[in-house]
Amino acid sequence: MAAHNIREDKFPVPSRHASGLVNGVATEVTLLSFSDKILVTISQEGRLSQWVKVPLTGSPAGIVGMTLPSLSHGLLPSTHLTPKTLLGGGGSDRETIGQLYAAQIASRLSLQSPDDRRTLVLGLGLAKLDTEREAFFGLIELAQKVL
Repeated sequence: MAAHNIREDKFPVPSRHASGLVNGVATEVTLLSFSDKILVTISQEGRLSQWVKVPLTGSPAGIVGMTLPSLSHGLLPSTHLTPKTLLGGGGSDRETIGQLYAAQIASRLSLQSPDDRRTLVLGLGLAKLDTEREAFFGLIELAQKVL
């Protein structure tokens, strides 16, 4: 193919990007919003080693709960969201942490857009398995910047 036949176009889907330090580790978060999927990647040191999907399905109990003003939205993810590891896991601890991050991000997306029925696909590449509170909240806070 000759070079003169190449046409430059903008990327066809809306995207957002944020970067910062999470427990001293440079972390990049990217969101790509497709018509059927929401792709979020969280990468440290250029890694992407685990992929988790979470369908953003509605729950009658969850919808009622979202409309009640007296209920506060705590830190626990919505119970009707079911994360499933697609690729990579790296052992039960890494798989559990990956599914927890995916469920937490999916919960935030469900609260922001209760009628959204797309599937969240989370690509996760953590430099090390860190189960400390500060690491969890730091990563979720950075991810919320792109949601």
